[in-house]
Amino acid sequence: MELDFERCYRAVDSRDQRFDGWFYTGVTSTGIYCRPSCPAVTPKRQNVRFFPSSAAAQGAGLRACRRCRPDASPGSPQWDVRADVVGRAMRLIADGVVDRDGVPGLAARLGYTERHLHRMLRAELGAGPLALARAQRAQTARTLIETTDLGLAEVAFAAGFGSVRQFNDTVREVYGAAPSQLRTGRRPAAVGAGTVTLRLAYRPPLHAAALLDFLARRTLPGVDEVRDGTYRRGLRLPHGTGEAALTPAVGYVAATLRLTDLRDLSPAVARCRRLLDLDADPVAVDQTLGADPALAAAVAAEPGVRVPRAVDGFEMAVRAIATQQVSLASARTTLTHLLTTAAHSAPHPAPESVDHEVGGASGDQTARQLHDQPGEGGGGGLRGFVTAEEVLGVPDGGFRMPVGRRETIRALARAVADGGLDLAPGVDRAETARQLAAIPGIGPWTAGYVAMRALGDPDVFIATDLAVRRGAGALGLPDDPKTLDAYAARWRPWRSYAVIRLWRAA
Repeated sequence: MELDFERCYRAVDSRDQRFDGWFYTGVTSTGIYCRPSCPAVTPKRQNVRFFPSSAAAQGAGLRACRRCRPDASPGSPQWDVRADVVGRAMRLIADGVVDRDGVPGLAARLGYTERHLHRMLRAELGAGPLALARAQRAQTARTLIETTDLGLAEVAFAAGFGSVRQFNDTVREVYGAAPSQLRTGRRPAAVGAGTVTLRLAYRPPLHAAALLDFLARRTLPGVDEVRDGTYRRGLRLPHGTGEAALTPAVGYVAATLRLTDLRDLSPAVARCRRLLDLDADPVAVDQTLGADPALAAAVAAEPGVRVPRAVDGFEMAVRAIATQQVSLASARTTLTHLLTTAAHSAPHPAPESVDHEVGGASGDQTARQLHDQPGEGGGGGLRGFVTAEEVLGVPDGGFRMPVGRRETIRALARAVADGGLDLAPGVDRAETARQLAAIPGIGPWTAGYVAMRALGDPDVFIATDLAVRRGAGALGLPDDPKTLDAYAARWRPWRSYAVIRLWRAA
């Protein structure tokens, strides 16, 4: 990835927060690297190098600045936006695939040889997949050191290191201090075993009210809820379950994560960031949409509106199918009954749960049943959505929807359970869209909704959606689907954000 020196240096000189995560500033005279907005004195030009990733800066022998903490900056927005191999690889690395399956597993998921994948990542990011995963492990370790009472050996293995020695060497190299020095005087009050508190940075502006409003209208009992300005939801993670409490604040989202296995910290953080679209570039989005006179007033009144995404692709696809041609309230009742039936049909204690298309008042008794069921490992709380395997175990009566829609969900579940369909963040979006369209009962609306919210495609436009058409009419735009779809071409490459704004206008 080419970095224009003059443009980068101007961003550093002006301490522009918008560029945090886009690149990293290496200062050769001090041996440290910083985020562009670091409050330290701007270094001299001859002492500056720019890097496309923290791993590249570490590979050049630089350590992270203790003042601006560049490893905690928002991720580059291009890794959420880009659909190419490098973008897909970065999303999978963030989700912990290298830690779980190694570089061979990452390469297999992407369909490339390890050598070719390494070459592509080196060319774009200045570091290979192992170095990128190592930088992420170092950040995870620092978070655990500073926010938990775990012993340092436990931190090492929870962060994904193969040995305590490797952990010690990496922390010293990246942060210029021993692990025990990072811990001194920095831990907050203990909040419980398996609980981690941290701040999730984002690029301002962030319209938090729009995010919480969208999620609140779609909560499912026992799965997620919005209360007192905080969004809470259950998580299914690679090594166990978890629960996240996310509270938007000025400059960051306060996150409290309760995990059954602390090895899941990195994937939990990545999924929460993805859910709230925290790595977006809202200035670029709003500039494009605000250039249209029809949207200009809405953009000016509500800057920083994001696209709420998903922590579980299968969950989002089931929600989309259940919501076909019905209201959110009706979908909530249907999905709540499905969850309850799956819970009672499962051979192990308690199922998991949901997070999308819902909002009605019926099904309260079922909702209480879900809340009253014990979570895995004992105790109550929120759980993640049911798995594809659990859905396949639900009898016909557990669906309470038309036969065609029920069989569509079952076909989807079979494809996911068999491994033929992957809805993870690093999939090939175009190929996944073709696979979805091949399932009977999944049309353009459902496929588009899944692409926008589950796969993170920033440029989806659903012209046939009734609420999109109503929002267009409210703003004086054509509401005929064909005409509206042609008009929306001016909003590329941010049409998914335009969909959210039209929904709000409706």
